[in-house]
Amino acid sequence: MTLEAAAANATSYGTSASGSSFYAAMRILPREQREAMFQIYSFCRQVDDIADSDGPRPERLAALQQWRDDIEALYQGHPPARLQDYTPSVRKFDLQREDFLAIVDGMEMDVPQDIRAPDLATLDLYCDRVASAVGRLSVRVFGLAQDDGILLAHHLGRALQLTNILRDVDEDAAIGRLYLPREGLLHAGITGTDPRKVISDPALPKVCAPLVGRARTHFEKADEVMDRNPRRVVRAPRIMSKYYRAILELLVARGFAPPRAPVRLNKIARIAILVRYAFI
Repeated sequence: MTLEAAAANATSYGTSASGSSFYAAMRILPREQREAMFQIYSFCRQVDDIADSDGPRPERLAALQQWRDDIEALYQGHPPARLQDYTPSVRKFDLQREDFLAIVDGMEMDVPQDIRAPDLATLDLYCDRVASAVGRLSVRVFGLAQDDGILLAHHLGRALQLTNILRDVDEDAAIGRLYLPREGLLHAGITGTDPRKVISDPALPKVCAPLVGRARTHFEKADEVMDRNPRRVVRAPRIMSKYYRAILELLVARGFAPPRAPVRLNKIARIAILVRYAFI
């Protein structure tokens, strides 16, 4: 998800992120880390907007390929204008080209055709690309040691993405997408993959329950990594984890049977998490 010369860009990244749990977690970081994270965020938002747009699929695929080409140019020392400000962050934090490209690959999984009931292996690959790859970039900025950083990115990325999938099941179905795994649908006795029909099926809670369990396990594994690292290094991911874990538990308390009211973490709860975890 730039230094002094790019302060205006960093501000615009922050504006686009403001109001989100990401922004609240990242604003506590020192300036160079904060600006690098807003760059990562901006990159993710731009490629995600391409994948989620209603433009012709060939045009969206071409736009994502252009991002790949631009990332390659950045790492060859010839960044295009939209990535020029990334050079100092890439060098300072040793951000890896493969992680940026993995994010593009993940976003592209939604483009040739809308994802509908992927098998568990494909769902895990999707989570790795669109979430854990972001984590692998982020932990370098936070300053975690490599092994623990990769492990934290693996578990927290998947925990956050599974929570997103459970939270957004109705929103995704409205645009023709269904991220719930095929094996879960079949186990619940749901044989079709039409998103609107699946989310209206009374057996949907049976599909969601194993994903809740997976997400909780990943949160617990992420906590184990953060618990053995200095608090100052894991403040930002800890805040993200607490936000999303709270959302997951609100979803469980609400239930997954239709009709489902939207779930959001209220302002008081968000402030309480910040106060508890933002300061050493």
